[in-house]
Amino acid sequence: MKYKKIILAGGNGYLGGVFANYYRDLADEVIVLSRSPKPASGNIKTVVWDGCTEGEWANELAGADMLINLCGKNVNCRYTEANRREIIASRIIPTTLLGAVIAKLEDPPKLWINITSATIYRHAEDRPQDEETGDIGYGFSIDVCKAWEKTFFEIHTPQTRKIALRMGIVLGMSDSAFPRLLNLVKFGLGGKQGDGQQYMSWIHEQDAARVTQWLLDHTKLNGVINCTAPVPIKNAEFMADIRHVYGIPFGLPAPAWLLTVGAAIIGTETELILKSRWVLPKQLTDSGYTFLFSNAEYAIKDLLSISK
Repeated sequence: MKYKKIILAGGNGYLGGVFANYYRDLADEVIVLSRSPKPASGNIKTVVWDGCTEGEWANELAGADMLINLCGKNVNCRYTEANRREIIASRIIPTTLLGAVIAKLEDPPKLWINITSATIYRHAEDRPQDEETGDIGYGFSIDVCKAWEKTFFEIHTPQTRKIALRMGIVLGMSDSAFPRLLNLVKFGLGGKQGDGQQYMSWIHEQDAARVTQWLLDHTKLNGVINCTAPVPIKNAEFMADIRHVYGIPFGLPAPAWLLTVGAAIIGTETELILKSRWVLPKQLTDSGYTFLFSNAEYAIKDLLSISK
């Protein structure tokens, strides 16, 4: 095995599952810190924690090659006051806790990655946003990212390298945005959303996992790193690609007013659909990372091929 131990804090969700399966054959053990117990699956072991207090789980961090923190309430909800508080607390509290544990360890994790969000950049239709020249946006979701990254980077971990990985929309078949967009296409509703000119910064789930290994192996990389495919795509083109690959020639568009009504009905925010995220992974490409999937149509073909 190439690595001794990989820790996935809050790793019982969709992306945690992708990472756990990726590292199954690369590490001696993969430890998932979760609020819910789960039987071991080969070398993937679940250890219960509450994300708020220290416990026996803290011992698992010792000697780890990498800790990936995936904690955080899903932002796919209405931004009520209660949900806002939970969204922020579910990120800040576990991050602070992990930092306190790492500070006490004689042999702490070599690398600590916090999975943050590429939505921290402003709505951009005029030029791409990267780690060096990007403009931070405004609004609640951006405030969450800023507070989370501030907490993360203020924690003193002299023996542990830290990376805030600003993740784009992860494309996979089992969960996240893609199956929902595919369902719209299946029912003839897969047209553009809003004016369709908003950019989507996306990444195939296999690239998302491979990037974490790249960061682990390339020890000079640290700080803020964007995790998106190098070729963003406009919403209208992305929906057209799904229709083309799936074999449905038409799709009814959803104007912005209809999305506002629909978002209220299903309990989400239109920002998640209409914000233009034009984000480029400059640090990754400059360091030599080669994407498995840089083109959205190829990523869609891959996902649909493994679903059949």
